[in-house]
Amino acid sequence: MVVEPWDVAFLLEKLKQQKYSISNEALRQYFPAGTVMRGLFELASKLYGVSFSIDPGVVTWHEDALYYRVHDRDGAEVGGFYTDLYARGGKRTGAWVDDCVNRKNLSGSPTQPVGFLVCNFSPPDDSSPSLLTHDDVVTVFHEFGHMLHHLLTRIGYPSIAGINGVPWDAVELPSQFMENFAWNLEVLQSCSRHLDTGEPLPRELFERLDDSRHTGAAMAMMRQLEFALFDFRLHAEYAPGEQGLAMKILGEVRDEVALIAAPAYNRLPHSFSHIFAGGYAAGYYSYKWAEVLAADAFGAFEEAGIFDADLAHRFRSEILEVGGSRDIMDAFVAFRGRRPEIDALLRQSGITTK
Repeated sequence: MVVEPWDVAFLLEKLKQQKYSISNEALRQYFPAGTVMRGLFELASKLYGVSFSIDPGVVTWHEDALYYRVHDRDGAEVGGFYTDLYARGGKRTGAWVDDCVNRKNLSGSPTQPVGFLVCNFSPPDDSSPSLLTHDDVVTVFHEFGHMLHHLLTRIGYPSIAGINGVPWDAVELPSQFMENFAWNLEVLQSCSRHLDTGEPLPRELFERLDDSRHTGAAMAMMRQLEFALFDFRLHAEYAPGEQGLAMKILGEVRDEVALIAAPAYNRLPHSFSHIFAGGYAAGYYSYKWAEVLAADAFGAFEEAGIFDADLAHRFRSEILEVGGSRDIMDAFVAFRGRRPEIDALLRQSGITTK
């Protein structure tokens, strides 16, 4: 049997169903959106000592949007953020975090950061709350990592506070780091309550979910390497006026790393907006490099304990609080005690030597 590119998603889904019997619909019953958010806030409180409270007095643009005030363990307010979690007509698709107000202290009177966290989850209705897939849970953990980066900064210069001024290949570190907690049983149990029984996610179902995480992981990694190598070579070897250079380079990269042959009519460069229109030109590698940083950082928590207070304090002070004020490699070494290594990402992806 010849596997064509358009077969891959179908075959991977069939493999997951056959090997792990994972049903997204069954998982959704355990993840009401409100329960997930409460568990996520509880996680942030355990790690960093911050607390979250809704302020109903803040006017929002839609009844689904909420405003949260964020306080540190000493009661001091550190900032706030809006959430707008549900899909609706006229709303931009996707999920993202952005800043409304950056932290600054240029005149001795500090301005606290404010941001917004937007998703497009299925909205609640009269018979049921909004129920999230596990992919949705990972998404909101990811975006909340960006939000913590924005809120917990200690830098008073807006251009390098929070997510600003952070090198492109490290800005996804806090977000991808937070994703890893969405694959931890103890965390997921605090974020889950079955819609009918109120029971948290059972261990047996979690173990099947965790096993399914590796399905297609090596193939996905090679696909990312294909994109990154093409991006690097295109920018390094560009020659004005040379016809067909992009497709020639892409063909050579695919011959080196692609696992599934692309059809001859494929013209990936024509739609590769990340490097031609999306700000990742000569920087697409940052997706995978940030995964290396995030997996290695989370590996420290796997070694010391998932809620280790000293480690969480060090991650906050050395990574989240410094914004773009410090060389990111120096910041990572200050947290981890060494330069990043790839072992944790390979292990996380199920790629081992055994």
